Amino acid sequence: MDVQMTRGEQNLLLFQRLIPKNERIYVWCCRPDGTVVASSCPKTDQKVLEETFRRFEGVRRLEEYAKASDRKPLLVGSPVGMQWALSYEPDRSGSLYFIVGPVFYGTPRPERLRRALQPYVDDRESAGWAGALVDMAPRLPVMTYAIFIRYVLMIHNTLTNQQLGLDDLEEDLPRSELSTALPVGERDRSEVYAAEQAMLEMVRTGNINYQAVLQRSIRLSPGVPVQGQDPLRQMKTSIIVFTTLVCRAAMGGGLSPEVAYPLGDSYIQSAENSHDSGELNALASAMYHDFIYRVHHVRTNPTCSHAVQKVCDYIDMSLDRPIRTADLAVLVGYTEYYLTEKFKKETGQSVSQYIRAAKITRAKVLLTSTALSVRDIAERLAFNTPNYFIQSFRALEGLTPAQYRKRHRQG
Repeated sequence: MDVQMTRGEQNLLLFQRLIPKNERIYVWCCRPDGTVVASSCPKTDQKVLEETFRRFEGVRRLEEYAKASDRKPLLVGSPVGMQWALSYEPDRSGSLYFIVGPVFYGTPRPERLRRALQPYVDDRESAGWAGALVDMAPRLPVMTYAIFIRYVLMIHNTLTNQQLGLDDLEEDLPRSELSTALPVGERDRSEVYAAEQAMLEMVRTGNINYQAVLQRSIRLSPGVPVQGQDPLRQMKTSIIVFTTLVCRAAMGGGLSPEVAYPLGDSYIQSAENSHDSGELNALASAMYHDFIYRVHHVRTNPTCSHAVQKVCDYIDMSLDRPIRTADLAVLVGYTEYYLTEKFKKETGQSVSQYIRAAKITRAKVLLTSTALSVRDIAERLAFNTPNYFIQSFRALEGLTPAQYRKRHRQG
């Protein structure tokens, strides 16, 4: 369909180009009645996913959202563990609405998904839809709650020119979400320890580019290996331990004990009050995200303007890809020249210097918490060549990456 693109739609295209290839996320542009104008979803899956959104009352929620006077991004769940988010573009008559998703917070299990869909199957047509959804589920996007809301907020804030945070999200999530808890399995305890330390270092430094480190830790150790008859109790115990460690790391990063302790207690109490495993998974992700962003704001230069801080945040979340100053300028609505001058004046660094320093900080985490080779790390952080990565690392740290890794492990 040939539709004149608004600035909001242009920004969405920019996001789609810059989002890492291994973090698929679909964005749908719709009319208030749910009619799809455009979508980044593969065409082979669009019909089934549109039907899924309709059957789980997504269109009704979209219509209600369109009538609301104070619209924040709205998270919409389903009885089978699929999540969407709703946003909008306010500067166009007959506003367009945007659906982000669907995603799962954990890899869906076909048998469990099939059972969860049974109440929605009452004829041949619905059976065909349910079967198609089960078949495509393994190729649908899977990401943690924290990663999902990061993209939701980025898209919403770009469309509306608002600056909302985690606390501003509204949720419409059923309590019958599918559990995404992982089996315990065998563990390499030295690897687990290194991954846990890297995860806590993200908190201490307020590093908002934490997703890969968190996912690695979850893959290696899904929680406290307590064996018992109550899986929900085991999840609560894991979250309590996790929250305690994160709270201590946040205080080590500069978060005031007067803030950290009550915040940690609040999350622990919420875990104790929970009766749903899916809710616990979302709670753990939200807690980790919350502490990291609070430390990030504590450590942020308070003299930076909103636009420069937005650029810094975007850089910190985009270290695995080439970052162009021109794209950053589009992100905040400045010319490239004006942004570079303003950025240097407020941070004392050029944009390229800030990017390089942020990538080296990330490289230090990878060197000490993974077995990735120097070449792999250089590629992962989008350095042009391994030699350039080594030169950049030595210029900032006084050591080569290999020397840094050896010294840290010996220490």
